[in-house]
Amino acid sequence: MMIWVNGAFGSGKTQTSFELQRRIPNSFVYDPENAGYFIRRNMPKELSKGDFQNFPMWREINYSLLKYIDSKYDGIIIVPMTVVDPIIFDEIVGELRKSGVTVNHFTLWASRDVLEKRLRSRGEGKNSWAAQQIDRCLSGLSNDVFQQRIATENMSIEAVAETIASILNISLLPDHRGWLKKRVDRIKTQVKHIRFFN
Repeated sequence: MMIWVNGAFGSGKTQTSFELQRRIPNSFVYDPENAGYFIRRNMPKELSKGDFQNFPMWREINYSLLKYIDSKYDGIIIVPMTVVDPIIFDEIVGELRKSGVTVNHFTLWASRDVLEKRLRSRGEGKNSWAAQQIDRCLSGLSNDVFQQRIATENMSIEAVAETIASILNISLLPDHRGWLKKRVDRIKTQVKHIRFFN
């Protein structure tokens, strides 16, 4: 089974995904961005498309890898990835479903103001690449193909993860961490996923 965690930049996809991994035994976080950075590093500048999701091979690589992992891995695959184009979504998630893979999709939803605030809290201003994508993301993710949505504005990361688990009838391990350990875990996850280029 696969849990795809979608949402605009700043919606909490990565933190929620790693919270789920911490509390679901036998689970694995797969990051589709890694294929994009591989393509970008190995592509002549003249062939660059800006957003690596526009490369057909990005969709092909992620579809193939996810299908392979699903066929070999006896656990839950968690995929944090912003995808706002229904065609691109269908080329990965739609094709996985057609091939028999169970993909449970969730969109983490928040207002523009909340997303900007969250991005600022991680050091990204209004002119950052992520902030400039907010309107495009909110518009794209309003399409019904991106159901089901979870309104996250007044929810902690733990509550979002628990909501997803509850919908899927997944029992989470109890969380005995104190507030300091939770904060440290958040910072570690954030630091591991800092991108120095787009």
